Amino acid sequence: MAPRKQQEIFDATLRLVAERGYDGLTVEGVAERSGVNKTTIYRWWPSKAALLGAALVEADALEFEPPDTGSLRGDLVALVEAMAGLLTRPPARDIALAALGAAVRHPELDGRRFFADRFARERPVFERAVRRGELAETADPMLIVDLLAGAVWVRAVFRGRPVTGGFAEEAVSAVLDGVTTSRAAR
Repeated sequence: MAPRKQQEIFDATLRLVAERGYDGLTVEGVAERSGVNKTTIYRWWPSKAALLGAALVEADALEFEPPDTGSLRGDLVALVEAMAGLLTRPPARDIALAALGAAVRHPELDGRRFFADRFARERPVFERAVRRGELAETADPMLIVDLLAGAVWVRAVFRGRPVTGGFAEEAVSAVLDGVTTSRAAR
């Protein structure tokens, strides 16, 4: 399939899931919006779950390049800001909330592929930090990402509070530096 046509299918998929949720997403609707026959879609993706899973990873709308600011702290701040953008700015916000929320209720969607892809893209941030001596080789990069992503999700989605100002810097500092004084930590 031509890359441009594939992106049109992915864009139609993401727009529909954002508008109608996973239950309202249909291959027929995607075919109509993207101007292709539904048999073409089924030839490449056997189900709407497979189609949405591919769109979440491969669509230009959710494109992600890991930052390289020259420091672990700078890279993590940029990652938090990117996560915050994903969860607060349309259309990415609507797509993320609808699709990833559906993954909880529909195991066939397998949202793990999206997170595995994102983490694979984020891993170079930590590999560079280890090489620069900023991060211990024994540090768990996934735990760091989970802590930071969790902070963004809780703030933006569950609490409905803004993720602005110095939030990214504060969250990164809390993870990298801790939150207690050396005296209180004893």
